[in-house]
Amino acid sequence: MSTSAKTKTGGFPIGIRMTGEFDKLAAGDVATWATANGFNCIDVGANRLPQVPAFQQGGLPIGTIDLFGPEWFGMMSADAGKRKATVALAQKMIRDSAAAGVKLFFIVMLAEDEKLPRKETFGYMVETYGALRDVLKETKTKLSVEGWPGCNAQCCTPESYRAFLKEMNSPAYGINYDPSHLLRMGIDPLRFVSEFAPHVVHVHGKDTFIDAERLYHLGTEQAPVFAAGLPWGGPFWRYTIPGAGAAPWTKIFTVLKSANFGGFVSIELEDVDYNGTVDGEKRGFLAARDCLQSV
Repeated sequence: MSTSAKTKTGGFPIGIRMTGEFDKLAAGDVATWATANGFNCIDVGANRLPQVPAFQQGGLPIGTIDLFGPEWFGMMSADAGKRKATVALAQKMIRDSAAAGVKLFFIVMLAEDEKLPRKETFGYMVETYGALRDVLKETKTKLSVEGWPGCNAQCCTPESYRAFLKEMNSPAYGINYDPSHLLRMGIDPLRFVSEFAPHVVHVHGKDTFIDAERLYHLGTEQAPVFAAGLPWGGPFWRYTIPGAGAAPWTKIFTVLKSANFGGFVSIELEDVDYNGTVDGEKRGFLAARDCLQSV
């Protein structure tokens, strides 16, 4: 195995989030390649729970596992029966994963009906995720909440993160810090991490390139009429590997180090320059690793 890959600032171990074509590989093959290239953890989807032992036996601990597969939306459904049933699924997933040695669950707070008022879906979220408090305590596990801003999601801005954490009032509810989503929304990722660093339990190594020229021509308020969106992105932005975007990684890691962050930085590869083939995605992971090791 090669030398363990860590960030230059903070010395945080670097891992991988399973996405794209790479996610189609067998667990053993992933573990062999990842450990040979210095990666320290793997983030997996809920469907990979039966393969967790294979990753672990291959020397690759689990960074996060998705709390759900296709059931995300049930937690914030307007249907009370559906919410109750989805909570039961979440409780089982937490217990089953904890028994396999997994301690951190990845989740995005997606609204089932994007047209419902945010105040209403916020209430559903507080109800359902609050119902997980006891099982999280029992299993000594945590939620890692990411702020992807699609589907009228909650917990993707400082306002909604702040309100949710206040309602939960428990260290079992943490933040999956991903500066790429903040950048596309126009939210300062450094100010965000400076405010929320004590709550960060996991980091995604992903960046966003902002095309200033397209931003000038298209603005942010209206969908473009004549210009197509950028691949793996929107009208004036696209996701990239760390170093090809606007995230100030050295400053971010400095803040996390000061807050005694003790988790992983997992590369989430969503970059048109690399995605689409296993070989290309491997190159992307290695390029992202090299950047994170240098900052």
